[in-house]
Amino acid sequence: MTERDTIICADTEELSRKAAERFIRLANDAIVRSGRFIVALSGGSTPRALYSLLASPDYNERIPWNKVHLYWGDERCVPPHHPDSNFLMVQETLLANITIPRENFHRIAAELDPKVAAADYEEQVRKLFELTPGALPRFDLILLGLGEDGHTASLFPENEALNEAHHLVVATYVEKLNAHRVTLTLPVINRAAEIVFLVAGQDKSAVIKLILGELPEGINLPAARIRPANGRLVWLVTKDAASELLQ
Repeated sequence: MTERDTIICADTEELSRKAAERFIRLANDAIVRSGRFIVALSGGSTPRALYSLLASPDYNERIPWNKVHLYWGDERCVPPHHPDSNFLMVQETLLANITIPRENFHRIAAELDPKVAAADYEEQVRKLFELTPGALPRFDLILLGLGEDGHTASLFPENEALNEAHHLVVATYVEKLNAHRVTLTLPVINRAAEIVFLVAGQDKSAVIKLILGELPEGINLPAARIRPANGRLVWLVTKDAASELLQ
């Protein structure tokens, strides 16, 4: 059964601090337990402040980065230096400001053909986790964002990627954005030990009410399908994003 916590934060600053403290605690617990911490990062605007905070002196030194492995939950199909690249955002806010071995961060080669990039990334995941055929990886932490339409990672409403049951990583075409993406699949995300949504902004209030309130019959939002079978689900939500939920 999914354990779900919803934590309402005053603003993005408080959200980032709470997320950073959780990241540090989970990292150190995992390293004590297994010698490494494996996390999938989210793109988008809300995590930017978190990554900058983790790279700051007060937080940076509390994490043994040489034992941390960073993956990405999804990526836009652009080169790594493109302004839309999730990798570039993390590189600028976090990677450039910490000491982490090059082999410990695993970017999606999104400049390749999308299907090739997805297959390559799946192989990277399989190799680190030493997976047998049919097995799923268990990330220690997966960070997720939320779109106004209820999408998370690059799993969009009514997209065929939502129903992928065999692959760990897939290429997907998002028609409304006229864009190709590469994303972890639902089975992989739902296998994580802990999943943390980072959600900020008044524009997310309607979809937050749907997902964290009583989801109406017939509404099938991707983010509502994030239900780890044997893990913890945490929603860190700013007060303005939760405004309709709190009414």
